[in-house]
Amino acid sequence: MPKATGKQLKLFKEEGIYRNYRYSCFVTNLDLSPHMVRTLYRGRADCENRIKEIKEDFGFDSFNMKDFAATEAALNFVVVAYNLMSLFKQAVLRSDQLHQLKTLRYKIFAIGGYITKSGNQNLLNLSLAMKRRKWIEGIWNQSQNFSWPFVPT
Repeated sequence: MPKATGKQLKLFKEEGIYRNYRYSCFVTNLDLSPHMVRTLYRGRADCENRIKEIKEDFGFDSFNMKDFAATEAALNFVVVAYNLMSLFKQAVLRSDQLHQLKTLRYKIFAIGGYITKSGNQNLLNLSLAMKRRKWIEGIWNQSQNFSWPFVPT
């Protein structure tokens, strides 16, 4: 492929249809079948995007402390927060669109509101534009249907 990085080698005598493909290889010391190695490493194909998301949304690249135990605790907190938000996105939002944390913070978490009483019941009054109320109600209803263990659809 013209945009592929690295050294271009001529693998076949007759280029023909083969020049339309990009080839790669895995070098490993694992004692697995080629199919298992491919399956194992294919699952990691999107990990760079997850690392970028953790860095941008959760400050993953700027929490280095002076003490190792403190750095480890901060790392564990970031990973738990990321996993909770990931579960929220999968179980409640169920959207094909990948929302960044700053988008969710603006659309869902940073909504003004106040609590009032009606008889023995506390009511949460949110200040939302009418066009966003249905969407928030849908998220609220979806969160009520959440059960553990969660199996994504």
